Parts: sequence; structure tokens; C-alpha cells
Amino acid sequence: MFRSFFLDRRWMPWSLLGTLLILVTTWLKVQIDVSINAWFGDFYNLLQKALATPHSIGEHELIGQLWQFARISAVFVVIAVLLEFFIRHYVFRWRTAMHHYYCRNWQRVSHIEGAAQRIQEDTMRFARIMEALGVSLLRSIMTLIAFQPLLWSLSKHVSVVPVLGHVEHALIYVAILSAIVGTLVLALVGVKLPGLEFNNQKAEAALRKELVLGEDQPERASPMTLSELFAHVRQNYILMYRHYLYFDLAKWSYLQLSSILPYVVLAPTIVSGAITLGIMQQILRAFGRVVESLQFLVMSWSSLVELASVYKRLNAFEQQILAMDEPATAASS
Repeated sequence: MFRSFFLDRRWMPWSLLGTLLILVTTWLKVQIDVSINAWFGDFYNLLQKALATPHSIGEHELIGQLWQFARISAVFVVIAVLLEFFIRHYVFRWRTAMHHYYCRNWQRVSHIEGAAQRIQEDTMRFARIMEALGVSLLRSIMTLIAFQPLLWSLSKHVSVVPVLGHVEHALIYVAILSAIVGTLVLALVGVKLPGLEFNNQKAEAALRKELVLGEDQPERASPMTLSELFAHVRQNYILMYRHYLYFDLAKWSYLQLSSILPYVVLAPTIVSGAITLGIMQQILRAFGRVVESLQFLVMSWSSLVELASVYKRLNAFEQQILAMDEPATAASS
């Protein structure tokens, strides 16, 4: 999966330079998001002033703030659109590299069960998941790097929290602890899902193979055989749905509690009137960005389960190719 794209000289302009471009552009997007966070502080402070004291600001001031947001957002949108466009091409080149690598070794591995599916469907699924998951991981890391210092700075406005009382930089600790607890709980609850997804793909592959053979061989794909194979598929799905039931219960319960957590932490500060509306918005937004970054595993668990299944199938495929290369290398030496 990785050697065919990152170690093949033909693909290095895309794999190395493309990766560097994605890193730089993603960091630029995050920095613009930081600027938007600062804008929210000024804008909500202006709204608080206007609502508290009628006619204390002019209409041109409000329009000016909105125009500033429009300019920042325009740059963000252009960068985001171009980045997404490039990433789609980047990931498809990755899939192309894998496809060519497997096809060059087709005579060696065509006897492996599900070989055609691994080259066509699994490479497609790997590319699709990496497009979403890889970018999400990169964005989470960059966002954490950018917003963690900002949240640390904003935490100086919040020195008192419920139950514990005075705690310096409490927001940082609450965000990290919340994400760690949620990730550990969901990892424990969903520990069986990767294996179930892998078994499910095996059952789907067996059914697909019989159907494909039945197109050219009348004796294959009989109703009895197909019913038996589909029964395995059905059994796997029912078992997987059962496990996803309690996993989703834990996941959505955790996310709902996380949504009100910053307000709980800010309760003493809000009640005492120690911060303005603008600062509160900056804190809530920065807190949300840090927590979302730390919740990458929580939000991406289903995709990670699917990726683990695809990785197992493709890795087993590549191990067969490498195992066949070893005797040839030994004989030539």
C-alpha cells in the first residue's frame, strides 16, 4: 500500500511534493481559522456593546465587521476548495500506484481468493477512506498545534471551576481529560468491531466470487449456494449491528455531554460577569477546536474499523507477493 506510492521513483513527485503541499496548505487553513476565532471575539464584543447601550455604535461599524469576515472567509473558501481538489487527485494517484503494482504481479497472485476484488474494490475503498481519514487526521493535528496555545492564553480569564475551585489553565486540562476518557471508553466498547468488519468483508467476497463465477459457469451460483452464502452475510451484519448499537449509544451520549461541558466549566466565570460575550465566544470556539482535534479517534472510529479491515486484506495480499519475491532473490544470489 505504501511502498508502491512512496518508494517508487515514478510516483515521488506526487507522494513527496504532494504531501508537502498538503501539509503547508492545511496549516494555512488552520491559521485562517485562528484569525476567524479572533474575529468572533471582536464581533461579539461589538454586539454586546450595541445591545447593552442603544446607538452606542454606528451601523457602519457593524457592516465593517461583517465585511472583514467576508474577506477572511473568501480566502478560506478558495484555499479549502483548491486543497480538496488537489487531495482527490493525490489520493487517486495513490490508488493508481497500488493498482499498477498489483497488476504487475497478477500472474503470481491471481490464484489468491478474492484477488480481483482486492485490486479493484479494496484499492478503491482504501483511497476513499484515506482521502477522508488522512485529511481529517492531518487537520486535527494542525488544529491542535494552532489552537492549544490560544486556549492556554484564553484560560487566564477562567481561574475558578465548579467543585475544584481555583485551577490555573483549567480549560486545557478539562479538554484533554474529556477527550482521553471518551477515547478510552469508546475504544473499549468498540474493541470487537474491526474483527467483525473483517469477517463481514470475507463473507461479502465469497458471495461476490460465486456470483461472478456464475456469469460464465452455469453450474455455479445455484440458488441453494447463494442462499447459504447470503445467510453468512446476513449473520455477520446482524452481529455487527448489535455491537454498533451499544457503541453508538456510548458515542452519542459522550458527544452530547461534551457539547455542554465548556458551559459547565465556565459557569462560575459567566455568573460573576468576569468575561465579555466576545471572550466567551472565543473560549467556546477554541475549546471546541481543541476537543474536536483530540476526539479524532472518537469521531473516526467507524472509518478506522473499515480501514483496518481493508488494510488486513491488502496487507495479506502484499505479503504473498513479497513471499514469492524472496525465493527468487535467494536463488539469484
